[in-house]
Amino acid sequence: MNFELKTLSLAAACRHKCDLLVVLIPEGFATEPDELSALAARALKERDLEAKPGKLLQWYAPAGVVARRVVLVGCGDASAKAVRQAVLALAPALKIPGVRRMALVLPGQVQPQSVRAAVCAVADASYVYTTTKSKAEPRALERVTIGVADAAAAREDFAAGQGLAAGIEFAREWANRPANHATPTLLGNAAKALAKLPGIQCTVYGPAEVAKLGMGAFLAVAQGSEQPLRFIELRYSGAAKSQAPVVLVGKGITFDTGGISLKPAAEMDEMKFDMGGAASVLGVFRALAELKPALNVVGLIPACENMPDGRAVKPGDVVTSMSGQTIEVLNTDAEGRLVLCDALTYAARFKPAAVIDVATLTGACVIALGGLRSGLFATDDALAVQLQDAGDAALDPCWRMPLDDDYAEGLKSNFADVGNVGGRPAGSITAAKFLQRFVGDMPWAHLDIAGTAWKGGASKGATGRPVGLLVHYLLARAAGTPGKAAARGR
Repeated sequence: MNFELKTLSLAAACRHKCDLLVVLIPEGFATEPDELSALAARALKERDLEAKPGKLLQWYAPAGVVARRVVLVGCGDASAKAVRQAVLALAPALKIPGVRRMALVLPGQVQPQSVRAAVCAVADASYVYTTTKSKAEPRALERVTIGVADAAAAREDFAAGQGLAAGIEFAREWANRPANHATPTLLGNAAKALAKLPGIQCTVYGPAEVAKLGMGAFLAVAQGSEQPLRFIELRYSGAAKSQAPVVLVGKGITFDTGGISLKPAAEMDEMKFDMGGAASVLGVFRALAELKPALNVVGLIPACENMPDGRAVKPGDVVTSMSGQTIEVLNTDAEGRLVLCDALTYAARFKPAAVIDVATLTGACVIALGGLRSGLFATDDALAVQLQDAGDAALDPCWRMPLDDDYAEGLKSNFADVGNVGGRPAGSITAAKFLQRFVGDMPWAHLDIAGTAWKGGASKGATGRPVGLLVHYLLARAAGTPGKAAARGR
């Protein structure tokens, strides 16, 4: 889909050629001498339209307007959050086959970051998954004009929105694919394709290389599957080689049966989303290629299936991680932390400025935070604040959880250095405490996205989170001021 940014008043919008014209109506809407203003003013007066975010009113071929379809949508205070809510309410209209060209006019007092939110929301609302459908209609929307009072002032945020939208959609697409269309090998191929973009390099390691590295925990998870594992290493070079990189580690379990500790059959199909962390890392690199920030980033993805065949790791087995620590596998369905621990050990070789792992790790995090916020664990207070601020700015929020040492008591083992589970209480925290053993003194954060990486039910599908959070964090870091103001004003 192509986006363009244009200075567009309501009077000019009346003459703009498109299939769908959308006008966002804020609180305190100021009437102008044009047909659209008159329509909006009358609708507001008669209470057929409200300025609340998401409230809408539709017309077909109204007099004085060139567009065939016109929708007025309330956008509240015109903040980024309100604009996103308004645009998402349009989703059915954006998927009508005849709607190929759309214009979205934002109110004059719109905040710069609201332009970014509008671009991402249009991409989100119009997304259609078609990869494995034989007769699916592809996305009809081809060109979107974002109309604002001053295009020059909004250009930077518009460009950021385009990059974000590309990254989020890339993550959604790969997370949505069925496991037989997103094997570890295919995930590696997707990473190699990203290396064709500016500034990105990729290396993909197979089982022999991983064994040579001594990644015994990762190998143990993969040994029950006929699909060979892949360890993906991506690099984005936007700064001098001397600059320490940020390392992103994404859990890449392309399908999780639970292994010998087999999951229940109900909703097991959703375990194709267990590579949501890997998909988000791929999405971040897709966005980096568009945005070209001045920093270095490394992406690490341990990708494999967790299957229960005769070679599979068993409860009670003891495996040796790349760090040399031995692990008693008490539950084979706690496999994500086993592949991540070796990737975290590998990350140390880059002498990183920060390490952030992203994983659909625990059902316990879903119980704690639902689908609204991702769980955030961090050993570095500054890094935690930066990620929280980035999440708020991206409308992709997280919530910091504790890492008290006492939570690690349940991980003690009589037969190894550590067990891979610590019981049901505080399950998301004990999982994070397990990972913490493998990060040493690196500034580290862990994002548990088990509740936010996908939606179930009628709207089943990947969300692309937390690509927005991570990209906002990286942009702020590149700007040299990774706090709230930098992340929101970039």
